[in-house]
Amino acid sequence: MSDSAKIISRKESDSKINTQKLMTKIADDSRKASFELSTADSKLKNDALLLISEKIINQKNYIQSENKIDVDNAREKGLSGALVDRLVLNEKRINSMVEGLREITNLNDPVGEVTKMWKRPNGLSVGQMRIPLGVIAIIYESRPNVTADAAGLCLKAGNSVILRGGSEAFNSNQAIGSIISDALKEVGLPEKAVQIVPVTDRNAILEMLKLEEFIDLVIPRGGEGLIRFVVENSLIPVLKHYKGICHVYIDESADIELATSIAVNSKTQRPGVCNAMETLLVNKKIAKKFLPVLEKELNDLGVTIKSCKNTKKILPDTVPAKEEDFYEEYLDLILNIKIVDDLDEAIKHIEKYGSMHTESIVTKSYENARYFIKRVNSSAVMVNASTRFNDGFELGLGAEIGISTSKLHAFGPMGLKELTSKKFIVYGDGQIKE
Repeated sequence: MSDSAKIISRKESDSKINTQKLMTKIADDSRKASFELSTADSKLKNDALLLISEKIINQKNYIQSENKIDVDNAREKGLSGALVDRLVLNEKRINSMVEGLREITNLNDPVGEVTKMWKRPNGLSVGQMRIPLGVIAIIYESRPNVTADAAGLCLKAGNSVILRGGSEAFNSNQAIGSIISDALKEVGLPEKAVQIVPVTDRNAILEMLKLEEFIDLVIPRGGEGLIRFVVENSLIPVLKHYKGICHVYIDESADIELATSIAVNSKTQRPGVCNAMETLLVNKKIAKKFLPVLEKELNDLGVTIKSCKNTKKILPDTVPAKEEDFYEEYLDLILNIKIVDDLDEAIKHIEKYGSMHTESIVTKSYENARYFIKRVNSSAVMVNASTRFNDGFELGLGAEIGISTSKLHAFGPMGLKELTSKKFIVYGDGQIKE
């Protein structure tokens, strides 16, 4: 090995050691903070959340100036319009962050809740009590509003959190993180209960994923590549969803105007998010009436339609769909449309190509709606509603930490209760085991 190669190798080794020390220190601090946070009363946690929301409003110009740096960098790198959109912290999204934090304060604190008690023949009273998970690491891309949402939910549920956002939102996340730390310190909670990883080096993620003695759960939020990377490298349990392949099925009895509105909203309201529709399934009995109406709406909004052979007979100007397209999470203004014979064929399509995320049926038939709900095995199943409602805030959970498509230990939007576990509590009056 040449001298220059030895120097490079030594620098790489030193960098790895420094990253390892940094992440171990962050995780250790988080663990220590979790012990204090786990016993904090609801009022103190709510005071912290309200102060964070107040500081975000007061310092929104600072947040937006840091966010502008990230957005400008993203555009220079040529990120798609949908991905840049996920990055932007405009007035509406900042207000939504604040609203989400305040909504969490109105939710019942799950920590300490005794969910059930029962009496044993020997007189023991046995129950289960909700407790914090401990330390949660969240690894996410783009959307910097996740920083406030995740911190707020973890704090209310008594968990410390380590947040590692994508490099594209580094400045935005650091700004929000500093505001949160200041608020925690001001109300008397450990400021290390919320920490933002201060480096963009991907080795920081790898080192963090080894720290099973400090971290209890990892939640990745982002594209399939990120999530698979985390799952493949983590020694810590991972709560995940790989893709958001969401479907809307237009039943033969559907109202055309209602079906058009729901389909358009599911695809275009925010195409770069996991609960946006990627494939529209249309019953053959309504296709000729419905599809031309829908095509006009989608064309006006700039949506590219990929169609099955039967759809293309009705919409000849569309792009032919390939088999692999039905597995694709576009996160963009692209939509697959497939005509199906009946409800059963629609469900079979969802079973084959879906990701257990969100599906919706548009129908006037109560029987078909019930059948769809019973048969479709996704984290959220809608009737006559947009797929965009599979969201913690929209479903009344407050700001969510993410949507899980794995059934252990949460399925669907993860709110406060999904960030806790349960321990058994036993009351006796002198019982001993014979």
